[in-house]
Amino acid sequence: MTRPKTILWVDDEVESLTSHIMFLEDHGFTVDRTAHGDDALVLLQRKTYGVVLLDEQMPGRRGLEIFRAIREVDQTTPVVMVTKSEEQETLKEAIGVEISDYLVKPVNPRQILTVVTRLVEGDRIRQQRLSRDFTTRYRELDAHHGSDMGWREWIELVTELAEWEVKLSEADEPGLQEALVTLQSAVRGDFAKFIAGSYPGWLHDSESDRPPLSVDIGAEFLRPVLEADGKVMLVVVDCLRLDQWAVLRPLIGALFEVETAHYFSILPTATPYARNAIFSGLFPAELAARHPEWWRPRDGGGGGLNAHEAELLTEQLKDLTGEDVPVRYDKVFTASDGEAMLRRLPAHLAHDGVTALVFNFIDQLTHGRTENATLYEVARDTAALRNLTRTWFERSALLAALQEAERRNVPVLLTTDHGSIHCHTPATVYARRDATPHLRYKFAEDIRAEDPSAAILVKRLADYGLPAEKPNTQLLLAIGDRFFVYPTKLREYQARYRGAFLHGGVAPEEVILPIALLTPRRG
Repeated sequence: MTRPKTILWVDDEVESLTSHIMFLEDHGFTVDRTAHGDDALVLLQRKTYGVVLLDEQMPGRRGLEIFRAIREVDQTTPVVMVTKSEEQETLKEAIGVEISDYLVKPVNPRQILTVVTRLVEGDRIRQQRLSRDFTTRYRELDAHHGSDMGWREWIELVTELAEWEVKLSEADEPGLQEALVTLQSAVRGDFAKFIAGSYPGWLHDSESDRPPLSVDIGAEFLRPVLEADGKVMLVVVDCLRLDQWAVLRPLIGALFEVETAHYFSILPTATPYARNAIFSGLFPAELAARHPEWWRPRDGGGGGLNAHEAELLTEQLKDLTGEDVPVRYDKVFTASDGEAMLRRLPAHLAHDGVTALVFNFIDQLTHGRTENATLYEVARDTAALRNLTRTWFERSALLAALQEAERRNVPVLLTTDHGSIHCHTPATVYARRDATPHLRYKFAEDIRAEDPSAAILVKRLADYGLPAEKPNTQLLLAIGDRFFVYPTKLREYQARYRGAFLHGGVAPEEVILPIALLTPRRG
């Protein structure tokens, strides 16, 4: 918001402030003065000011009384209380009514200038600095495009791009946002090439330098916390993007020390595969071999594929520790699920072991907005989805669960199973009738993309740690912001899914994910 460089100074000794006013005027401000609060109210009705300087101790009504009257006339203009009183109660009262700033007399002209500049021009100055910083970094980040990067450099690049996405959106910089979108699009193509060239090696070469994957969450992140503290709350927020995590992190930081690391989701980046890998510590082929009765793939939407997460986590912890580790598990789909979970949570956290919570709201939102016009309107783009995520979190069972863990001094490991990508580009595929219906990945015995550059074709599922129910089954993974359409239903699919948030393919927003250790501050 741009405020005028105008000041209204209300002080019964305003004539003694001439030197201060001249100093402000020398720095480009226009200053109107009045010795009476009632006169100030009249001036505020006639003219817009950038800031009001208000003396607390004046004849007649106190400054705080005038402030309340000002707020009836003007809800937004910053008001700075200037007072001779150093009493704690006066300060608390001023803070309580949300005074913009508080200065104790005597004040010098430089103090006044600093406060006024911050309130009147602070947003513009910060925006200019943000623009300069991004322009400089853009050139450096763009230089990475097409370069040979390892997985650590990819994490650094993608997390920084997510942070810039949040900053530029909050600063309302459409021109810079457009430049960022162009860079992100180019980066997605490079990332797909990196994954296609690296992923099979990560799975099959035990000596390779690879990032933590979904299957490593238990061994690399969960076990150390459990061994150190004896208890831990594991939280998996289904379908949480890095930019969404960026807006939640400051809210969580009020309760916990937050230490964020990152890992790569296994492929496909879909709940039945990625989340089972977290809870089991196994790749899908290993899980299918160990528990064929729990693995019923290719059923359309995942079905009961995630019905045994508690058992899988218990089994994994036994393998990792050699002991039976108690596991308490809750999955939250609805508000009533959340209320029931919160009633059980204090008893769960009172005991050693792992309390595992899965929250499905964001995943439900990203899927539901495609089918529901109202949801689509309130989550139209990535910025709206972030804002809705933050609004949900502030009133969610997840926040209440974190508060309970903090009260009981229980550390939390918070992560997600996959992200999502805002899809705009249809990619035509040809397949037999046995193809799975997913929009970002498809299994079939004979499948191909009309444009080979739109997808990664996996001819041997074993290379990706996936079980093959039939010998000739192949996998097609969408890259960039593409979604799969059939030539026979081209227009229907384009109209229905263009602009949808989807997952299952190969994009940085789906694959590179946060995992955060939350240590209670009271600990």
